[in-house]
Amino acid sequence: MGSNKTVVWFRRDLRIEDNPALTAAARNGSVFAVYIWCPKEEGQFYPGRVSRWWLKQSLVHLGHSLKSLGVELVLMKSQSTLAALLDCINSIGATRVVFNHLYDPVSLVRDHSIKEKLVELGISVESYNGDLLYEPWEIYDEKGHTFTKFDAYWRKCLRMQMVPVSHLLPWRITPATGKVKKCSVEELGLENETEKASNSLLGRGWSPGWVNADKVLSEFVEEHLIDYSKNRLRVGGNSTSLLSPYLHFGELSVRKVFQCVRMKHILWTKEENSVGIESVTLFLRSIGLREYARYLCFNFPFTHERSLLSNLRHFPWNASQDHFKAWRQGRTGYPLVDAGMRELWATGWLHNRIRVIVSSFAVKVLLLPWRWGMKYFWDTLLDADLESDILGWQYISGSLPDGHELERLDSPEVQGSKYDPEGEYVRQWLPELARMPTEWIHNPWNAPSNVLKAAGVELGLNYPKPIIDIDLAKERLTEAIFKMWEAEAAARSSNSSEKLEVVVDNADSAENSSISKVDIKQKAPCPTISSNDQKVPTIQNCQNNPPFRKRPKSMEEERPEPEKPNGYNNLVATSRAVEDLCSTAESSAAKKQTTSRFSFSVPQFCPISENQSSQECQSSDVRQPWQLKMDMDRN
Repeated sequence: MGSNKTVVWFRRDLRIEDNPALTAAARNGSVFAVYIWCPKEEGQFYPGRVSRWWLKQSLVHLGHSLKSLGVELVLMKSQSTLAALLDCINSIGATRVVFNHLYDPVSLVRDHSIKEKLVELGISVESYNGDLLYEPWEIYDEKGHTFTKFDAYWRKCLRMQMVPVSHLLPWRITPATGKVKKCSVEELGLENETEKASNSLLGRGWSPGWVNADKVLSEFVEEHLIDYSKNRLRVGGNSTSLLSPYLHFGELSVRKVFQCVRMKHILWTKEENSVGIESVTLFLRSIGLREYARYLCFNFPFTHERSLLSNLRHFPWNASQDHFKAWRQGRTGYPLVDAGMRELWATGWLHNRIRVIVSSFAVKVLLLPWRWGMKYFWDTLLDADLESDILGWQYISGSLPDGHELERLDSPEVQGSKYDPEGEYVRQWLPELARMPTEWIHNPWNAPSNVLKAAGVELGLNYPKPIIDIDLAKERLTEAIFKMWEAEAAARSSNSSEKLEVVVDNADSAENSSISKVDIKQKAPCPTISSNDQKVPTIQNCQNNPPFRKRPKSMEEERPEPEKPNGYNNLVATSRAVEDLCSTAESSAAKKQTTSRFSFSVPQFCPISENQSSQECQSSDVRQPWQLKMDMDRN
């Protein structure tokens, strides 16, 4: 056992099993374990009520576990994480700080800044991968480009060799003693008196803590995984793994989940169990989507503010507070949507299929800015995960190369008949429709008056009429898309003479059709920086990239259109790429926005028309074919 004194900085890795940072510290000296709550640094992404409840329970659970190993979990509340860490370092005479990586834009900026300042003071800083199967900087395509389509990314991950890593803790950990200004879990202020009554109901359905996470995983793998392919789309009930909150708070290692499920795959392959094999494939795909969300956030750290594709830059959003309120409260007049939003408010949980349905309704039927919905999910979900929320909302709004087409609008009535055919889910969360016959449960506005009367339903009184006719919504969506095209074409035409503007079309070479790889920012060798350090994304030297050039129209007409799934091309204009792929530590995420801690506030800087502009609404010039066609037609 060495004589080093190490500060272990816990964040969203609240477990002792398979915790690389804790294990590294415990193997080489004494340990000072600390969790620092710094609300000021959370900014606009201050956790919601139910998320803070889970965090509080998980910290208590982790504290008991560490105490059994001989170490106290010190809880600190501070205005500055760096200042709190320095207090810990000085109080015990620490020579090293260790922690596990996070990948959301806010944490990337903070972690990079803290690491630089600690190294300047001569403190060794080591960080580890405790959240992913593979680090984002380990996965690129054959040309060294960043993947922008999930299927290609996940195929690459599955082909890569996973080296088994053992992070076994000693039976006892030597504690490092020191005096700091610590507080109790109650004094952290994660839960106020007005919230305790509502939060008490959460404990009936959920049991936070890493030991409980292991129990949930074992039950799912042994009893429910086999039927996952058949049940995963069934809304209501426990048709999914329910592991997402445990994974978000790091109470469960994703490596452990992956290995447990792969063992079942080996067994069922040997038994030629096709149903089991399909279930494993689909479940691992959901794990892959979580990995991909962090991969995109790391390589494109602007995606919490702007879409990955440029298609929404000029979209004329309908920033209606009335529509937004009706959507949040489950008063849209579309039963499946309303049932989902009321379940979200009551429990902090939504089935993934319902998440897709309600978010699609907000963006494409009500034309609400997707960032409003993303922020509301962050404030209300029990498993609120910024990277996953970004991926989900950008996917729905057509902002990803392999996402939903922007013009695709699915009828809530049709989706209700498909995913809740008996209406059980709607009746559970909309008691005013409990007596509606199954035939009319998803479209009560079409029901005969005698049926409504027998069911006790008075449209417009105890249940709202549809907030907008679905056919009218489709017309408005189509009109908005045409306005977006026109505004974008006009903007590109007016800016074509600017110095930094580069006009790109799909006739350019294949080398230019992919988003460039984000190079990893390297530092000069420093003895206090570990090889385990988290990399920082930065744009590669633009001088090494050949400039884009406009191909003559005659050549464009002769060139055959490449066949690609969903018809998307990933084209980048260097003028925007320099801004969008800049170092996370130097990105605009450092800008601060303040919102209420206890009530939802609409995110600022959401443009509502093509005539409004803000830094937040702009995106990288990854362009789709229809946008390029509009440009060529206008030219």
